[in-house]
Amino acid sequence: MLPDQLDILLVQDHPAEVELTMRPLTELGAEWRIGVARDGEEALDYLMGRGEFRHRSGAPLPALILLDLKLPKLDGLEVLRALRGSHRTSTAPVVVLTSSREPRELTQCYQLGANSCVHKPVDFSSFYGTIQAVGRYWLRVNQSPPAASAPVARAAGRPE
Repeated sequence: MLPDQLDILLVQDHPAEVELTMRPLTELGAEWRIGVARDGEEALDYLMGRGEFRHRSGAPLPALILLDLKLPKLDGLEVLRALRGSHRTSTAPVVVLTSSREPRELTQCYQLGANSCVHKPVDFSSFYGTIQAVGRYWLRVNQSPPAASAPVARAAGRPE
C-alpha cells in the first residue's frame, strides 16, 4: 500500500526496473518519500484520491511523478491523458521514462502534457546518473505549481 504523502511517485510494473530506479533516487537523500504504483490504474487511484485511496482526496500531490509508458491495466499515455484532464492533477509534474526513441511516441507524450520525456539508458551507470539528474532537477531546482507545491515547499531548504 502506498503511503499517504509522497515526494516521488514511480509508476512502474517491472520489479527490476523499480529497484534500478529506486537506488539512485534514495541516494539523493533519505528524506525523500518515494512510493511505487505497479499499474496505471493504481497510479490514478492514488493521485486522484479514489478507490482504496479515497481518504487522499484533496491531499497534496507528489512533487514528481515518474511514469513508465508500458503498464498493465492502463498504459502510461492513458494515465497522462487522465492526469491532464483532471483539474486536481493537471499541473502535477510528470516525467515520462521511456526506452523508446520513437518520434511519434515522444510527440504523443508532449501533446498529452508530459513535462519531460527521458530516455532510459541501457548502461547502468548512465541510467543511474540520468535518474539522479532528473531527481535533483525536479526536487531541488524546479518550482512546482501551487497545486503540487506542498512537498516541494517543505523540501526546498534541504541541502544537496
